[in-house]
Amino acid sequence: MNEIVSLLMQHRSVRAFEGSPLPEEDLRVIVAAGQMASTSSNVQAYSVIAVTDPALRRELSVLTGNQEYVETCAVFLVWCADLNRLSHAAAKYIPDGSDTYADSAENFIVATVDAALAAQNAAIAAESMGYGVCYIGGIRNRIAEVSALLNVPELAYPVFGMCVGVPGQLSGQRPRLPVDAVLHMNAYDAEKALGSVADYDETMTRYLRMRTDGRKSTPWTEIMAEWLTRPNRLHMLDFLNSKGFLKR
Repeated sequence: MNEIVSLLMQHRSVRAFEGSPLPEEDLRVIVAAGQMASTSSNVQAYSVIAVTDPALRRELSVLTGNQEYVETCAVFLVWCADLNRLSHAAAKYIPDGSDTYADSAENFIVATVDAALAAQNAAIAAESMGYGVCYIGGIRNRIAEVSALLNVPELAYPVFGMCVGVPGQLSGQRPRLPVDAVLHMNAYDAEKALGSVADYDETMTRYLRMRTDGRKSTPWTEIMAEWLTRPNRLHMLDFLNSKGFLKR
Protein backbone atom coordinates (compact mmCIF):
# COMPACT_ATOMS: atom_id res chain seq x y z
CA MET A 1 0.00 0.00 0.00
CA ASN A 2 1.59 3.29 -1.07
CA GLU A 3 1.52 6.54 0.90
CA ILE A 4 -1.47 8.03 -0.92
CA VAL A 5 -3.63 4.92 -0.59
CA SER A 6 -2.64 4.68 3.08
CA LEU A 7 -3.79 8.29 3.62
CA LEU A 8 -7.10 7.59 1.88
CA MET A 9 -7.71 4.51 4.01
CA GLN A 10 -7.21 6.51 7.20
CA HIS A 11 -9.98 9.04 6.48
CA ARG A 12 -12.43 9.88 9.24
CA SER A 13 -14.69 12.87 9.87
CA VAL A 14 -13.29 15.35 12.39
CA ARG A 15 -15.77 17.24 14.58
CA ALA A 16 -13.46 18.58 17.29
CA PHE A 17 -10.84 21.16 16.34
CA GLU A 18 -8.00 23.01 18.02
CA GLY A 19 -8.16 26.77 17.95
CA SER A 20 -5.31 27.04 15.41
CA PRO A 21 -6.11 29.22 12.36
CA LEU A 22 -5.65 28.01 8.81
CA PRO A 23 -2.98 30.15 7.10
CA GLU A 24 -4.26 31.67 3.86
CA GLU A 25 -1.32 30.10 2.01
CA ASP A 26 -2.49 26.64 3.11
CA LEU A 27 -6.08 27.46 2.16
CA ARG A 28 -4.99 28.47 -1.33
CA VAL A 29 -2.96 25.25 -1.73
CA ILE A 30 -5.96 23.19 -0.63
CA VAL A 31 -8.29 24.92 -3.10
CA ALA A 32 -5.69 24.72 -5.89
CA ALA A 33 -5.43 20.97 -5.29
CA GLY A 34 -9.21 20.82 -5.54
CA GLN A 35 -9.04 22.56 -8.90
CA MET A 36 -6.88 19.77 -10.28
CA ALA A 37 -9.74 17.28 -9.96
CA SER A 38 -11.34 16.00 -13.14
CA THR A 39 -13.99 18.31 -14.58
CA SER A 40 -16.51 17.60 -17.33
CA SER A 41 -15.47 19.25 -20.63
CA ASN A 42 -13.21 21.56 -18.59
CA VAL A 43 -16.25 23.63 -17.56
CA GLN A 44 -15.00 23.83 -13.93
CA ALA A 45 -18.58 24.53 -12.85
CA TYR A 46 -18.02 25.13 -9.14
CA SER A 47 -16.97 27.80 -6.67
CA VAL A 48 -15.98 27.64 -3.02
CA ILE A 49 -16.74 30.27 -0.37
CA ALA A 50 -14.26 30.29 2.51
CA VAL A 51 -16.12 31.58 5.56
CA THR A 52 -13.82 32.97 8.25
CA ASP A 53 -15.99 35.77 9.68
CA PRO A 54 -17.05 34.70 13.21
CA ALA A 55 -20.54 36.22 12.93
CA LEU A 56 -21.21 34.45 9.62
CA ARG A 57 -19.89 31.18 11.03
CA ARG A 58 -22.21 31.53 14.03
CA GLU A 59 -25.21 32.02 11.77
CA LEU A 60 -24.19 29.10 9.55
CA SER A 61 -23.77 26.80 12.55
CA VAL A 62 -27.43 27.47 13.39
CA LEU A 63 -28.64 27.16 9.80
CA THR A 64 -26.90 23.80 9.40
CA GLY A 65 -28.69 22.31 12.40
CA ASN A 66 -26.74 23.76 15.34
CA GLN A 67 -23.54 21.96 14.39
CA GLU A 68 -21.05 23.81 16.58
CA TYR A 69 -17.96 22.60 14.68
CA VAL A 70 -19.05 24.85 11.78
CA GLU A 71 -18.17 27.67 14.17
CA THR A 72 -15.13 26.12 15.87
CA CYS A 73 -13.17 24.79 12.87
CA ALA A 74 -10.39 26.94 11.38
CA VAL A 75 -12.32 27.69 8.17
CA PHE A 76 -15.71 26.64 6.83
CA LEU A 77 -15.76 25.99 3.09
CA VAL A 78 -19.07 26.15 1.23
CA TRP A 79 -18.77 24.25 -2.05
CA CYS A 80 -21.16 25.50 -4.72
CA ALA A 81 -22.19 24.07 -8.06
CA ASP A 82 -21.78 27.16 -10.23
CA LEU A 83 -23.03 27.73 -13.77
CA ASN A 84 -23.41 31.46 -13.16
CA ARG A 85 -19.75 32.29 -13.79
CA LEU A 86 -19.68 30.18 -16.95
CA SER A 87 -22.89 31.71 -18.32
CA HIS A 88 -21.64 35.26 -17.89
CA ALA A 89 -18.10 34.56 -19.11
CA ALA A 90 -19.29 32.86 -22.30
CA ALA A 91 -22.11 35.34 -23.03
CA LYS A 92 -20.07 37.46 -25.44
CA TYR A 93 -19.63 34.47 -27.74
CA ILE A 94 -23.27 33.36 -27.73
CA PRO A 95 -25.15 34.76 -30.76
CA ASP A 96 -28.08 37.02 -29.96
CA GLY A 97 -31.30 35.07 -29.66
CA SER A 98 -29.57 31.72 -29.22
CA ASP A 99 -30.87 29.42 -26.51
CA THR A 100 -28.56 28.11 -23.81
CA TYR A 101 -28.92 25.02 -21.65
CA ALA A 102 -27.46 26.07 -18.34
CA ASP A 103 -30.86 25.20 -16.85
CA SER A 104 -30.86 21.57 -18.04
CA ALA A 105 -30.85 18.53 -15.75
CA GLU A 106 -27.64 17.30 -17.40
CA ASN A 107 -25.78 20.52 -16.71
CA PHE A 108 -27.06 20.53 -13.14
CA ILE A 109 -25.50 17.08 -12.74
CA VAL A 110 -22.25 18.27 -14.36
CA ALA A 111 -21.96 21.22 -11.96
CA THR A 112 -22.85 19.15 -8.88
CA VAL A 113 -20.37 16.39 -9.76
CA ASP A 114 -17.67 18.94 -10.56
CA ALA A 115 -18.13 20.52 -7.11
CA ALA A 116 -17.99 17.14 -5.39
CA LEU A 117 -14.85 16.03 -7.23
CA ALA A 118 -13.05 19.29 -6.46
CA ALA A 119 -14.07 19.14 -2.81
CA GLN A 120 -12.81 15.59 -2.37
CA ASN A 121 -9.46 16.50 -3.92
CA ALA A 122 -9.30 19.43 -1.50
CA ALA A 123 -10.20 17.17 1.44
CA ILE A 124 -7.38 14.77 0.62
CA ALA A 125 -4.94 17.66 0.21
CA ALA A 126 -6.00 19.07 3.60
CA GLU A 127 -5.55 15.69 5.29
CA SER A 128 -2.12 15.29 3.73
CA MET A 129 -1.16 18.62 5.33
CA GLY A 130 -2.23 17.47 8.79
CA TYR A 131 -5.71 19.00 8.85
CA GLY A 132 -9.00 17.24 9.48
CA VAL A 133 -12.23 17.73 7.57
CA CYS A 134 -15.93 17.10 7.99
CA TYR A 135 -18.51 17.41 5.22
CA ILE A 136 -21.69 19.24 6.24
CA GLY A 137 -24.78 18.26 4.25
CA GLY A 138 -26.80 20.29 6.75
CA ILE A 139 -25.98 23.32 4.62
CA ARG A 140 -29.10 22.29 2.66
CA ASN A 141 -31.40 22.29 5.72
CA ARG A 142 -32.21 25.98 5.25
CA ILE A 143 -30.56 26.46 1.91
CA ALA A 144 -32.43 29.58 0.83
CA GLU A 145 -31.24 31.38 3.97
CA VAL A 146 -27.68 30.12 3.49
CA SER A 147 -27.71 31.29 -0.14
CA ALA A 148 -28.99 34.72 0.81
CA LEU A 149 -26.46 35.03 3.65
CA LEU A 150 -23.56 34.19 1.32
CA ASN A 151 -24.93 36.08 -1.72
CA VAL A 152 -25.03 32.96 -3.92
CA PRO A 153 -26.38 34.03 -7.34
CA GLU A 154 -28.77 32.45 -9.83
CA LEU A 155 -27.50 29.24 -11.48
CA ALA A 156 -25.38 28.46 -8.42
CA TYR A 157 -26.24 26.63 -5.21
CA PRO A 158 -24.44 25.37 -2.08
CA VAL A 159 -23.96 21.62 -2.44
CA PHE A 160 -22.39 21.06 1.00
CA GLY A 161 -20.08 22.65 3.51
CA MET A 162 -16.72 21.42 4.76
CA CYS A 163 -15.11 22.09 8.13
CA VAL A 164 -11.31 22.27 7.95
CA GLY A 165 -8.87 22.64 10.82
CA VAL A 166 -6.29 21.04 13.06
CA PRO A 167 -7.93 18.03 14.72
CA GLY A 168 -8.49 18.38 18.45
CA GLN A 169 -9.67 14.81 18.73
CA LEU A 170 -9.83 11.90 16.28
CA SER A 171 -13.00 9.85 16.21
CA GLY A 172 -13.13 6.15 15.45
CA GLN A 173 -13.27 5.00 11.87
CA ARG A 174 -16.69 3.77 10.77
CA PRO A 175 -16.61 0.52 8.75
CA ARG A 176 -17.59 0.69 5.09
CA LEU A 177 -19.50 -1.80 2.99
CA PRO A 178 -17.40 -4.71 1.72
CA VAL A 179 -15.83 -4.09 -1.68
CA ASP A 180 -17.99 -6.88 -3.13
CA ALA A 181 -21.12 -4.89 -2.27
CA VAL A 182 -20.10 -2.03 -4.55
CA LEU A 183 -17.78 -3.62 -7.13
CA HIS A 184 -19.51 -5.33 -10.07
CA MET A 185 -17.57 -7.04 -12.86
CA ASN A 186 -18.92 -6.42 -16.39
CA ALA A 187 -22.57 -6.28 -15.26
CA TYR A 188 -24.57 -5.39 -12.19
CA ASP A 189 -24.91 -8.36 -9.84
CA ALA A 190 -27.68 -7.51 -7.37
CA GLU A 191 -27.62 -10.91 -5.65
CA LYS A 192 -23.90 -10.69 -4.83
CA ALA A 193 -24.26 -7.13 -3.62
CA LEU A 194 -27.10 -7.99 -1.25
CA GLY A 195 -25.17 -10.96 0.11
CA SER A 196 -22.33 -8.64 1.03
CA VAL A 197 -24.78 -6.23 2.66
CA ALA A 198 -25.89 -9.02 5.00
CA ASP A 199 -22.26 -9.42 6.11
CA TYR A 200 -22.02 -5.65 6.61
CA ASP A 201 -25.06 -5.68 8.90
CA GLU A 202 -23.11 -7.96 11.24
CA THR A 203 -20.03 -5.71 11.04
CA MET A 204 -22.03 -2.57 11.83
CA THR A 205 -23.88 -4.27 14.68
CA ARG A 206 -20.55 -5.17 16.31
CA TYR A 207 -19.16 -1.67 15.65
CA LEU A 208 -22.15 0.12 17.18
CA ARG A 209 -22.23 -2.21 20.18
CA MET A 210 -18.54 -1.47 20.84
CA ARG A 211 -18.85 2.28 20.20
CA THR A 212 -21.86 2.69 22.51
CA ASP A 213 -20.83 0.24 25.22
CA GLY A 214 -23.69 -2.04 24.25
CA ARG A 215 -26.42 0.61 24.22
CA LYS A 216 -26.98 0.37 20.46
CA SER A 217 -26.64 -2.45 17.94
CA THR A 218 -29.02 -1.52 15.12
CA PRO A 219 -28.26 -3.24 11.78
CA TRP A 220 -27.24 -0.90 8.95
CA THR A 221 -30.21 -1.97 6.81
CA GLU A 222 -32.62 -0.98 9.60
CA ILE A 223 -30.94 2.43 9.88
CA MET A 224 -31.20 2.82 6.10
CA ALA A 225 -34.89 1.84 6.15
CA GLU A 226 -35.51 4.75 8.49
CA TRP A 227 -33.46 7.02 6.20
CA LEU A 228 -35.40 5.95 3.10
CA THR A 229 -38.77 6.57 4.73
CA ARG A 230 -37.89 10.01 6.12
CA PRO A 231 -39.07 12.99 4.01
CA ASN A 232 -35.72 14.75 3.99
CA ARG A 233 -35.24 18.27 2.54
CA LEU A 234 -38.18 18.09 0.17
CA HIS A 235 -37.81 21.83 -0.32
CA MET A 236 -34.73 21.26 -2.52
CA LEU A 237 -36.55 20.84 -5.85
CA ASP A 238 -38.47 24.11 -5.53
CA PHE A 239 -35.30 25.88 -4.37
CA LEU A 240 -33.25 24.58 -7.30
CA ASN A 241 -36.00 25.60 -9.73
CA SER A 242 -35.97 29.07 -8.18
CA LYS A 243 -32.22 29.30 -8.84
CA GLY A 244 -32.70 28.43 -12.51
CA PHE A 245 -31.82 24.73 -12.38
CA LEU A 246 -33.66 21.62 -13.62
CA LYS A 247 -35.94 23.42 -16.05
CA ARG A 248 -35.61 20.68 -18.71
